[in-house]
Amino acid sequence: MAGKIPRDFIDDLLSRTDVVDIVDSRVKLKKAGKNYQACCPFHNEKTPSFTVSQDKQFYHCFGCGAHGNAISFMMEFDRLEFVEAIEELARFHGLEVPREKGSRPAMSEEKKQQLQDDYSLMDQVARFFQQQLRQNSNSDKAISYLKQRGLSGDIVKQWEIGYAPDSWDALLSTFGKDEARIKQLIELKLVNQNDQGRRYDFFRDRIMFPIRDKRGRVVGFGGRVLDEGGPKYLNSPETRIFHKGHELFGFYHAKQQNRQLDTVVIVEGYMDVVALSQFDINIATAALGTATTPEHIQMLVRATPHIVCCYDGDRAGREAAWRALENALPALKDGVRLSFLFLPDGEDPDTMVRKIGKQAFMTMLNDAMPLSRFFFDNLIKTHNVGTAEGKLALKKAAMPLIDSTLGDDQKQMLLEELAKHTGEYDRFKLQQDISKANNVSNKRGYSPNLNQVGKARLSPLRMLIRLLLDKPSLASQCEDVQPEIFSHSNAAGMDLLLSVHQYCLTNPHATTAQVVENFRNHPHSNVIAKLLLQEHLVKDEDAERVYSDSFARLLDWHFDSRIEALISLSRLQPLTKAEKEELNLLMKERQKS
Repeated sequence: MAGKIPRDFIDDLLSRTDVVDIVDSRVKLKKAGKNYQACCPFHNEKTPSFTVSQDKQFYHCFGCGAHGNAISFMMEFDRLEFVEAIEELARFHGLEVPREKGSRPAMSEEKKQQLQDDYSLMDQVARFFQQQLRQNSNSDKAISYLKQRGLSGDIVKQWEIGYAPDSWDALLSTFGKDEARIKQLIELKLVNQNDQGRRYDFFRDRIMFPIRDKRGRVVGFGGRVLDEGGPKYLNSPETRIFHKGHELFGFYHAKQQNRQLDTVVIVEGYMDVVALSQFDINIATAALGTATTPEHIQMLVRATPHIVCCYDGDRAGREAAWRALENALPALKDGVRLSFLFLPDGEDPDTMVRKIGKQAFMTMLNDAMPLSRFFFDNLIKTHNVGTAEGKLALKKAAMPLIDSTLGDDQKQMLLEELAKHTGEYDRFKLQQDISKANNVSNKRGYSPNLNQVGKARLSPLRMLIRLLLDKPSLASQCEDVQPEIFSHSNAAGMDLLLSVHQYCLTNPHATTAQVVENFRNHPHSNVIAKLLLQEHLVKDEDAERVYSDSFARLLDWHFDSRIEALISLSRLQPLTKAEKEELNLLMKERQKS
């Protein structure tokens, strides 16, 4: 693996890029004042609510909340990972992506060429299998099987389904023209070599499904046996380009077929994915002979707000669902639902959709069992919550899983359900009420708490950050604003203000897009996103004045809070000498302001 991409390069890439050009090449924009507008590409709408600002190099949609810079847009619209978007943008400008030196050296040109050759060969092999389905002397048997499974010719073509001939060396003799190529075939596990040095095709007499990665490259194959004998499904073994725990069959197809993936359903087999697509259900994907892994879940939570695990209702299906749940919790961010659909005995998605049709099947997906219900139904089967010991055992089993949950809202929801099952709901609600009371704004009518972003009026702290995001040069222009005075404050959001101010002070010519990019992985990146979506109604010519005024108000709040805390303390116990001196100093400073 290569080293990290330098931050300076990313900032330079954004400075070279006009987000208007990137968006307009994919979604036709119209000029609207100093900005540009279009119907949002990320949700269905008739009236344009998608705005692109050339000044800020930023876009956002007032309808669905989509937002970001040129990199974010390419990630969302083109369905790319972060590094892939950087590489695409660099190619657009004719630049090479540099890598920082570290413990992992950058990929050599030789290795890059090797990988390109690997992908090219895999694509050729996929076409070879498709050709064999049409022309091989034994292909009638394969075609009959596909017809028997109810697949149309169009679907077979769409999924590039092929046939591996019933021969020891059909593929080997076609592609193994020299030792170097044979070596590559063996390394890609398309050809086997035994201890005696004999070489033979890995896939023989099987229906072949090409496996494409999230960028659409063929990285492996799945083969379905036609006759009895051998494993029913045979997947490509692990290679330098194929890691089954990182790939999902049908995921690339689902992304291509849906500009917006509202739901993705995980099924157990290739044929289920393909059969559902014949009923115009192009949202299915399947793990490749392994349980649903954390990497699979991470891929999906970036692509959809709703994941449905669709398994057989037998013991094996429920065990697979539980493993999926365990792997999902650490990656399940707030805003993404995980549901479970268990089919009746003897049914799979293929047979079920043919029996009840598309609409009824989609209704089943929409009504799938919520995560919380499956979570506790499964645990309660092994813990008798009718006894104190059973409740304690349930809590002991549930808490490690709940603690591993990524999303705060998801975690709170599971904690609340656990409290109901253990008889501690009243205590849980009391703790919640106390916590809420502690977050109520003070008597001056505002608080620095950044969790209140949704309110119409911006607090001084939020206004300072919001104006810096719009106009980073304010940090160096307004010398009277010195947030460093709050460096020892533990008030919520102060750390973000200090970080944003320091970045803008160091980079006064940065654009909004560059500031946002710098904080992409910051713990408060979601707060920045919400702030950018909130209108502050401050005119450009008033920005400096409002910025300074907001700091003054925040300073007042800071003084008042500490003064009030010291006075309250004095009512309980005598203040120390240091505390008295601090109180006197704060009182003097407050009078000056």
